[in-house]
Amino acid sequence: MQSLTGTGVALITPFRKDFSVDTEALENIVNFQVENGIDYLVVLGTTAEAATLDKQEKQLVIDTIIKANAGRLPLVIGIGGNNTAEVVEELKTANLSDFTAVLSVSPYYNKPTQEGIYQHFKAVAQASPLPVILYNVPGRTASNMLPDTVIRLAKDFENIVAIKEAAGDIVQAMRLIQHAPEGFLVISGDDMITLPMVLAGGAGVISVIGEGFPKEFSNIVRLGLEKKADEAYELHYKIADSIDMIFEQGNPAGIKYIFKELGLCEDVVRLPLVNIDANLAARLKAFIKNFKATPELLSV
Repeated sequence: MQSLTGTGVALITPFRKDFSVDTEALENIVNFQVENGIDYLVVLGTTAEAATLDKQEKQLVIDTIIKANAGRLPLVIGIGGNNTAEVVEELKTANLSDFTAVLSVSPYYNKPTQEGIYQHFKAVAQASPLPVILYNVPGRTASNMLPDTVIRLAKDFENIVAIKEAAGDIVQAMRLIQHAPEGFLVISGDDMITLPMVLAGGAGVISVIGEGFPKEFSNIVRLGLEKKADEAYELHYKIADSIDMIFEQGNPAGIKYIFKELGLCEDVVRLPLVNIDANLAARLKAFIKNFKATPELLSV
């Protein structure tokens, strides 16, 4: 799955002030990613506020992104949940012809055992017409998909090809990289530890900060994949403070504020999320104003 190596971004869903989906802004955001070095786009992930979109809105988001992308980058679609039968039904009935892979989150809220997680993804793998990227994000799901479970799934199902690993645990990530079958991709789901994961043998990232600073963050990943650690870390430390800030008061409230400052969309989020407060907004605004990417790194 060479197309999933490098920098993917989890696209936001921009809203107008009346909370409707802003398709014009979404088109502009897609173009911003394509034109600034991003390798693939993730549609309807957590960052898209998919949990607050109805069925018609989700289809509108999908159609808008497909049209704006115009076949330029691979597309990955988020299809997951905590009702296995419902996920299976969506995989069997959805039109996935424009997508390269499915990103499927580990079941949340139910808190399944490792065997329950395995059986869930067994059903997903058997139903999916596309390669499957597992998504482990214990901070949201309340359960950690352990390396043994991931490796078991990777060995048992050829179409389980990767994991977005967002436990924030570099040791766990390294164990996945060490023991995963050949060709299985370990993709960072945590912007702050993306570079050490890539240097350890990871395949790249599905990023949030990367959509705000696509040129800079994709260059960090590219330099990491080329094992140019010194140059990569120099750029990483220029952007690191913004990573902490965009998650400080919830995702995607932080990254949407960056987009507002860049003139790409409003910073509107839907309840139960709320906008970042004035203090964080001031700090992000100051960061954006002062942020200067190192030209020689951007041209490497």
